[in-house]
Amino acid sequence: MHALLKFSKAVDWLNTQVGKYAIWLILASTVISGVNAIIRKLFNMSSNAYLEVQWYLFAASFLLAAGYTLLNNEHVRIDVVSSRLSKRGQIWVDIIGFTFFLTPICLAVLWYGIPFFLQGLRSGETSSNAGGLIRWPVYAMIPLGFTLLMLQGWSELIKRFAFLQGLIDDPTLKRVEKTSEEELAEAISRLAESKTSAR
Repeated sequence: MHALLKFSKAVDWLNTQVGKYAIWLILASTVISGVNAIIRKLFNMSSNAYLEVQWYLFAASFLLAAGYTLLNNEHVRIDVVSSRLSKRGQIWVDIIGFTFFLTPICLAVLWYGIPFFLQGLRSGETSSNAGGLIRWPVYAMIPLGFTLLMLQGWSELIKRFAFLQGLIDDPTLKRVEKTSEEELAEAISRLAESKTSAR
């Protein structure tokens, strides 16, 4: 189990890194959308490439961040049944969900998504819109995003079993991360304490 927990930790780290960068794709999409709107209104011109890159960035942001969202337990849940169960019962509902729903769905998307991406890459498929972009980069996000999601599902599955064995704390509790302001305040406090203790 310890080797599996190391794997789980590595997957968590990977999805955290990808998620932190995927967030910036939303900003890029918003900026491109704003610039496109301004150019369209001021100069009465537009580009399909701008519109398509917005959609590409939007698709990349939610596909790449799906694993990160699962890691942080932020996916929408309808807890009609599991909210009435004990903690162990809730953990078993998660285990069943990850095993019999999430993993097969991810595998099905990969089964169809990888050939779809490869066909677009080989053919050099471009958008049918005038001035449109090549399609394979956005097609690549489908298998990549679902691979990250499936890996995170396996990581969560490992953590659920480890919790049931008493090896780790409850993995379903939301981690409250400190804001940068809180971290700065703590660093200043530690610095002040070290200076007063040095005297």
